[in-house]
Amino acid sequence: MALARSGAAADTVARHGGQSLTGDLDDPARLLGVFGTARCEALVNLASLGFGHAPAVVAAIRAAAIDRAVFVSTTAVQTTLPAHSRRIRLDAEQQIRDSGLRWTILRPTTIYGAPGDRNLSRLLLPRVPVLPVPGGGRHLQQPVHVADVADAVLSAVERPAAASHCYDVAGPEPLSFTELLRGCAREVGSQTRLVPMPLAPRVAAARCYEVLSARPRIRAEQLQRLAEDKAFAISDAIRDLGYAPPAVRRWHPGRGPCTRTCRPGRVMTGSDLALLSW
Repeated sequence: MALARSGAAADTVARHGGQSLTGDLDDPARLLGVFGTARCEALVNLASLGFGHAPAVVAAIRAAAIDRAVFVSTTAVQTTLPAHSRRIRLDAEQQIRDSGLRWTILRPTTIYGAPGDRNLSRLLLPRVPVLPVPGGGRHLQQPVHVADVADAVLSAVERPAAASHCYDVAGPEPLSFTELLRGCAREVGSQTRLVPMPLAPRVAAARCYEVLSARPRIRAEQLQRLAEDKAFAISDAIRDLGYAPPAVRRWHPGRGPCTRTCRPGRVMTGSDLALLSW
């Protein structure tokens, strides 16, 4: 069962074999009643915590007496940059911790693997002969496949020991940005040459692009984060969630052998239904 704020969203839920409830995270008063009609034992919040909805979601969960709640956050909260969304997300996480719910917070890294994902697919769409690599490409990245995130979410719902814990959810090992790009290029048969370049000029250009574009596809902050190592320990998730990302993952974005379904048997039905909100 999924929360849908439009007819189009409800149709998408139906196409995937689910049921929808009409509601909007921007309408906290109505949300209280909507969650109550779900009659679910668990809620999985896939909506970004960066838009200030956490208080309304927590209040609706408590009013509906839902026993279990899993929230998807992001490892981006650990950035050293003064990102506006970082404070909102950290405040949301604290509100969840203080809620009295049986909560779990999952923090995935960069997610890839779905058709049209806005992460790795952006890197590989342009089949250009030369690709500038801002910052030299030496800093670490640890992207995670969407199916591994889905496994972690369902495990968190199913395992009582995961309550009151926060877990980083990442790929099996960190790679330098250059290694990541080379792996992606191999998967699409690209002969693109990677050329290291200083980060500062690209950041300045991205700032100008943000000012000129109504819906920028890339932001200066995203480029600045390439100068940070994004490597995360997943030992807690392995221990408590049985988290097991494959040791070798092909980097093709959105299609091909790297895409896969969740582990067999991971279907929630009947009283185990999760109310998904996004």
